[in-house]
Amino acid sequence: MNKPVASELLQRPAAFAPYQDNQQLRLDAAAEAGAHQAGARVGISQAHESASLHVTGAATYTDDIPELAGTLHCALGLAPVAAGRLLSIDLDALRAQPGVVHVFTAADIPGSNDWGSIVHDDPILCMGEIRYLGQPVFAVVAETRAQALRAAALAKKVVRVEAAAPVLTPQEAHARGQYVVPPMHLTRSESGLDEAGIRARIAAAPHRLQGQLDVGGQEQFYLEGQISYAIPREGNAMHVYCSTQHPSEMQHLVAHALGVQAHAVQVECRRMGGGFGGKESQSALFACMASVAARRLARPVKLRLDRDDDFMITGRRHCFWYEYDVGYDDAGRILGAAIIMVSRAGHSADLSAPVMTRALCHFDNAYWLPEVAMHGYCGKTNTQSNTAFRGFGGPQGAIAIEYILDSIAHDLGQDPLAVRRANFYGKSERNVTPYLQTVRDNVIHELVDQLEEQSGYQARRAAVAAFNAQSPVLKRGLALTPVKFGISFNVKHFNQAGALVHVYTDGSILVNHGGTEMGQGLNTKVAQVVAHELGVGFERVRVTATDTAKVANTSATAASTGTDLNGKAAQDAARRIRERLAACAAARHGGSSGEVRFANDRVEVNGQTLAFEALVGQAYLDRVQLWSDGFYATPGLSWDKDRMQGNPFYYFAYGAAVSEVVIDTLTGEYKLLRANVLHDVGRSLNPAVDIGQVEGAFIQGMGWLTMEELVWHPQTGLLMTHAPSTYKIPTANDCPPEFNVQLFQGANVEDSIHRSKAVGEPPLLLPFSVFFAIRDAVAAAGGHRTPPPLQAPATSEAILRAIAAVQAA
Repeated sequence: MNKPVASELLQRPAAFAPYQDNQQLRLDAAAEAGAHQAGARVGISQAHESASLHVTGAATYTDDIPELAGTLHCALGLAPVAAGRLLSIDLDALRAQPGVVHVFTAADIPGSNDWGSIVHDDPILCMGEIRYLGQPVFAVVAETRAQALRAAALAKKVVRVEAAAPVLTPQEAHARGQYVVPPMHLTRSESGLDEAGIRARIAAAPHRLQGQLDVGGQEQFYLEGQISYAIPREGNAMHVYCSTQHPSEMQHLVAHALGVQAHAVQVECRRMGGGFGGKESQSALFACMASVAARRLARPVKLRLDRDDDFMITGRRHCFWYEYDVGYDDAGRILGAAIIMVSRAGHSADLSAPVMTRALCHFDNAYWLPEVAMHGYCGKTNTQSNTAFRGFGGPQGAIAIEYILDSIAHDLGQDPLAVRRANFYGKSERNVTPYLQTVRDNVIHELVDQLEEQSGYQARRAAVAAFNAQSPVLKRGLALTPVKFGISFNVKHFNQAGALVHVYTDGSILVNHGGTEMGQGLNTKVAQVVAHELGVGFERVRVTATDTAKVANTSATAASTGTDLNGKAAQDAARRIRERLAACAAARHGGSSGEVRFANDRVEVNGQTLAFEALVGQAYLDRVQLWSDGFYATPGLSWDKDRMQGNPFYYFAYGAAVSEVVIDTLTGEYKLLRANVLHDVGRSLNPAVDIGQVEGAFIQGMGWLTMEELVWHPQTGLLMTHAPSTYKIPTANDCPPEFNVQLFQGANVEDSIHRSKAVGEPPLLLPFSVFFAIRDAVAAAGGHRTPPPLQAPATSEAILRAIAAVQAA
């Protein structure tokens, strides 16, 4: 299990040819082996702590928890229209269904009928106003899940409504001035200009580009759907097993729904079968409803959605519509930019405000914008309330500037990489973001240089042009795109974490922290950090389920901060224990506590060597505290949400990718032929896990931009793509036959956990290169005469429309 994965990568099948005989990987494997022998437990490739449980089916998810005697099952009856008024529900017809124990409406909720994350505008059950097709109107509790689902499916027959015309698109919401939160505005000028002055400078620039862009949303499509299992306990307490990224928020919202204090609610999550942001806030509705039913009926209640209902009820990545106006010079350097971003927020605020904030703060991506005016609008629509998704608005913000730069390159007849380089942030100048944070850790120049050389970009650019010149039907495209992604929650107080570490007398170690494991390897990395701090083997450390009864007031596992925050908190706790053990060792065996060394399950003190468990046993006899709490708060953060200025990010993660595609101009089909990725994770805690995260993010982001299309019926507001049969996600066949992923070497300049950098969200922006390679191929189909009007997702239909447009130009 401790075999360095860098060497395992050398044994990948032939489909991953670039990994074969890779000298760098052999050097990495050798370095990792040496580090492991020296006692390091971080910076090495450690297998996921639950890997064997995952593949054998022994990993326990919420639905696998053995059901207590008397467990009931809950299902939700959904609104049949997208907008209107709820007039009545035939409750008697529902109660008469086989196995039905109780039917709940909004009037049955004892506390607050609301699960809003920030703004309290999201009812658990409909209270009169129908906001979207699929909104929960009632809840059925029955003896079996099948009985509950059959009764809930009668919603169309038992619910009387007065329908109204829905608002479905962000453009329509914007035209009506209909928003879930007030509009946001961010203006910055190096010359001290107001927005009118910025727009005048754009108009006076040597070149000007105006246009619009549509970028679709994306379903999280976690393998494990939304589920909660609520068990009533004595004294009006409630124990909720919930598949959630934010147990503390679930605790508070369940307490509000029940009308009790937070200490009466315990929320526990061992692991999730994926989250991607979809379980940050939106698990609350199901936790609250299961808990309300369990309290009323004094029996355990489980609420597990099927895939269709999950699609119909929950939100996803916000789609964005943009209108831009940019001025630039002959080299493609942007002199001024103005942009309007409008998101489809859905029917309630949810997390739309911070998503838009991050979109505005990532519009710059890796580029210095001297004069910029940005406006963000969260359009209120009669659709599911959109929410967090990996990248949290950052991808939607950054793709706009990439689209603009790509269009500038087409307009000037230049290589898009040259135009991108001309606009890069500088090292000591041209390095202040639109929100006035100074970029102090810029490595984009050397990272892109390295990738350009390693990928053979220039030679491949010439080869693509040669191929296209002799191929009338198939066209190839190539693109290299960079990433600069800010790391931290853009709400300051969320950037904190706590942990508990227990050392038992046999030398084994138990860790609990506030983060949640959703397959990303958070628990693995935290265990590595604790093992490293105490100088013991990884196998000695066990990480338990996230539990609000152990670590209180935790932040969501989101914003790529899971390891940054919880790793530091666990390190703090482990260090306190190590210092107590060192003091004990020095007191018993002489010498200074500062000279005691912990490594490879041994302790060296004053010329003597003890087994780790032997020292622990001595410490117990000396009544030394062998457990400790730990805490961490990210330093140096500030944010003025009204002025949209400050230092919202602790540091930036960087990356770049080169993608080469081929398109069929007759069918619109595309194939990703090769991808080369170089990504910055600082000093990696676990290279194998980090490479896996980069690979997964790349394919997921490629799905968002090329194939995952959400379609609502334009009259009824029905989400037409609400199942795997109508919504396409990437499969193994969509992975490129050549997929080269490497980690950029270099430590984080900030004091992050072991100088590593976050890896969860930033690499989702890497497949921008796929989208723009497709755009490059489409441009070739039109002789590169005009920038292709390609929208995202670049489905076959979208590609054909863009080809028709460039050929007609």
